[in-house]
Amino acid sequence: MQLREQVNAAIKRAMKDRASERLCTLRLINAAIKDRDIAARGDGNDEGVGEGEVLAILGKMTKQRQESARAYEEGGRIDLAQQELDEIKVIEEFLPRQLNEDEVRRAIEEAISTTEASSIRDMGKIMGHLKSRYTGQMDFGAVGPLVKKRLAS
Repeated sequence: MQLREQVNAAIKRAMKDRASERLCTLRLINAAIKDRDIAARGDGNDEGVGEGEVLAILGKMTKQRQESARAYEEGGRIDLAQQELDEIKVIEEFLPRQLNEDEVRRAIEEAISTTEASSIRDMGKIMGHLKSRYTGQMDFGAVGPLVKKRLAS
C-alpha cells in the first residue's frame, strides 16, 4: 500500500476512533502532500509526487517539529513541546525504520565503492546515491559530515 493510501486509511480510522489530535496531525500530512502535488502540477507533472517525495515531506515535517519542540522546551512551554513530540510519533508511523550508526556507516562505504569515489569532490555522487536508496531512513544532515570525514581520511 502506498503512503498516500496509508495516510488516508489512518485518517478514516482516526475519525472512527474519534482521536482528534491524531486526526489533526494526519490531516496536516495529507495537506502537505496535496500542496506538493499542486506545485508539481504547475511544473507539468499531472500525476503528483512519488513515494520518495512523500518520504521527504514526512522527514521535513519531523525535523520541523523537532526544532519546534526544542524551542518550546527552551521557552519553558513543556505542554506545547509535548504536543510537537506527539505529532512526531504520528508522522514517524509512515516513515521507514531509521538506520542505526553501523548501518549508516556500511551504507556510506557501499556508496563510496559503488560510485568509485576517491576524494571530497565526489561527495555529490555519494550523497545522490544515498538519497536514491535511503530516503527517509537516515538524516542526511548528519550523514554529510560523516561522508566528508570518510573521504578526507
